Amino acid sequence: MDKTFRAFDPHQVLLLPPSLDEWLPEDHLARFVAELVDEVLDLGPVLADYTEKRGYPPYDPRLMVRLLIYGYTTGVRSSRAIERRCVDDVAFRFLAADQAPDFRSIARFRRRHLDALAGLFTQSLHLAQKLGMVKMGRVALDGTKLEASASQHKAMSYGRLVDKEERLEAEIAALEARAGDLLADAEATDEAEDEVFGPDGKDVDLPAELDRREKRLAKLQAARAQIEAEAAEKARRHAEDKERRHQERAGSSDEQAVTDAGQKAAATARPKSKAQANFTDPDSRIMKNSDGAYIQAYNAQAVVDDKHQVITAADVTCNPSDALNYTTMLDQCAANTGTHPKQALVDAGYCSETNLEAAKDRQLACGTDTFMATGRLAHDEQVPPAPRGRIPKDATLKERMARKLRTKLGKAAYARRKVIVEPVFGQIMTCQNGRQLHLRGEDGARGEWRLLAACHNLRKIFRHAGTAGLATVTG
Repeated sequence: MDKTFRAFDPHQVLLLPPSLDEWLPEDHLARFVAELVDEVLDLGPVLADYTEKRGYPPYDPRLMVRLLIYGYTTGVRSSRAIERRCVDDVAFRFLAADQAPDFRSIARFRRRHLDALAGLFTQSLHLAQKLGMVKMGRVALDGTKLEASASQHKAMSYGRLVDKEERLEAEIAALEARAGDLLADAEATDEAEDEVFGPDGKDVDLPAELDRREKRLAKLQAARAQIEAEAAEKARRHAEDKERRHQERAGSSDEQAVTDAGQKAAATARPKSKAQANFTDPDSRIMKNSDGAYIQAYNAQAVVDDKHQVITAADVTCNPSDALNYTTMLDQCAANTGTHPKQALVDAGYCSETNLEAAKDRQLACGTDTFMATGRLAHDEQVPPAPRGRIPKDATLKERMARKLRTKLGKAAYARRKVIVEPVFGQIMTCQNGRQLHLRGEDGARGEWRLLAACHNLRKIFRHAGTAGLATVTG
C-alpha cells in the first residue's frame, strides 16, 4: 500500500506528564464550573461542617461541589454515574484533577451538605442579578410533578391499612401464645420439638417470624398515624377558614372561636378509605402528572423571570394542588431578589377565592399586578374579547379577573406565561435529567429541586456571559 498515514503508536510512552489544562477547549462548561467554584461561590457553609481534625483526610469540598454542579447541570446525577464519569469522561476528570471519588463518598457528601448545596440556588440568583439577567418586570409561577424515589406499588390505602393491621395483630397474638406454650414445654423431648417445628426446623424460626410481623405492624401503625394526622390537620384548617369567613360576614373577630372550631373538627376527623401512605417515601403522594398518569411524586414549584428565564424562587410541597403556593412562592421570590415583580402570571391551577383576594391585596401593598387564569380553555379555543362598558359593581373577584384577562393588555401579558416558565421545566427534565428525584423525604426533595434550579441558572449564566462574565463579577 502506497498511502501514508499519520503516526500512530498505542504503546508510546509519554516523555512529559499530560497537562489537565490542555484537555478541554477554552469555552467548555467544565472550565466555567471550575472557575465558579474556585473563585465565585461561597463554600463557607460546607467548610464550616468540618470541625473534627482527626481521621483520614476527606476529599476537598471544592472537588465534590465541582462534580455535583457539573453532573446536575449535564444530567449526570447518580453518584455511581459520577464515579464512572470520573474515569471515562474528560470533563469530569478535569474537574476532579484526575481523582476518582467512589460513589459512596459522593452520595454521603451530597446528603451531608444538602442544605448548603440547596443554598447555591440563591447564590446563582444573586450572580444572575449582578450580570443584569433578572429584571423582575414580569414573572411566571407554575408547578410540575417530579417522580419520587419510591414506587406507587409500595403505597397502601387507609382502608387496607386498618384491615391489614387488625390481621397482623391477630397473627402476632397467635404467635405469642404459641411461643409461650413452647417455653412452658422447654423440657419436652426432641420428638415433641420435631412435631412443633418439623424435622428440619430450628427453635429460632418462631421468634424470627414474630419479629418480622412486629416490625411490619409498626410500619403499618406509623402509616396509619400519618394519614390520620393529615386528615385532622386538613379538617382543622377547613374549619378555621370557615369560621373566619363567618366572622367576616358578621363583622366580628374572635380568634378563640376559630381555634375551638379547628380543634373540634380535628378531633372528629376521619380519613377517607382511599387516602394513601407510601412505605418507601412517606412524604411523597400519588399525583396526576401532565400526561394524565398517576405517579408517586412531589409538587415542584418555580417562579421564573421573563428576561432570561432565570428561576427566582423554588420549592417543593407534598400537596398536589398548586393553589396553596401562590402567596408563599411570590413572597419567596421577593425575599430572594429584594424586589417585588411588576407582573405575575399564573395559570388556572392557582385560581381560588383566597388567592384572588390575595392578588388584590398584593397589588395594593406591593404593586404586583397578577394575571390569573380563571379556567382552562379547550384545545384551539380563543379567548373572547372583553365586554364593553363598565364593570358591574356586584361582579365577583373571579368575574373581574376573567374580564381583565379578556382585555388586550391581559391577553398580551398572559400569552407570555407559557414561553417563560414551561421551557424551564422542559430544560430541567431533558438537559438535566430532572424528571425523577434521587433523594427521599420532603427535605431531600426540596434540597435536590433547589440544586437543580441552581444548576439551571448557572447554565443560563454560562450561555449569557461565560467566564468573562464571572471575571467582571469577581473583579
